[in-house]
Amino acid sequence: MPRRPLGSGDGWVEGPDGRRFWGTFGAAGLLLVNREVGVLLQHRAGFSHFGGTWGIPGGARHEDESAAQGAVREAHEEAGVPVAKVVVDFESVWDLGWWSYTTVVGHVEQPFTPVIGDAESIELRWVPLSEVDELPLHPGLEASWPALRARIDGLSDAR
Repeated sequence: MPRRPLGSGDGWVEGPDGRRFWGTFGAAGLLLVNREVGVLLQHRAGFSHFGGTWGIPGGARHEDESAAQGAVREAHEEAGVPVAKVVVDFESVWDLGWWSYTTVVGHVEQPFTPVIGDAESIELRWVPLSEVDELPLHPGLEASWPALRARIDGLSDAR
């Protein structure tokens, strides 16, 4: 088995209830918004966890990496998100006590063309906010989408 780089969080964690989650230091994803075109979503490759569903770019956090740093790094690696253009708006944390996933919500002023950076994506697409719940969503995004959408709408109203 290949060794992972020092400080990498790549690996499965098994909880006391037997559920497994990716990321030995937790995981994070970037829900990126642009008011003109919507949110950037990733159609997950069939081999991935919940393959065939739509989610957000993200993955395992590295040791000593904040959720925002990890989410933006992963989004850059997986979708070509321009790191310097991302403005973080808020975070939403799902914490199990022994593992956590953080959805980092941010925006870019100018839309860009996302670029698939690894085999985890079938497609990357800007999806209008009103159309997100029409897609087969990753269960985690599906469960959190109503609350995230409400907070995103509140931000848009304030800008």
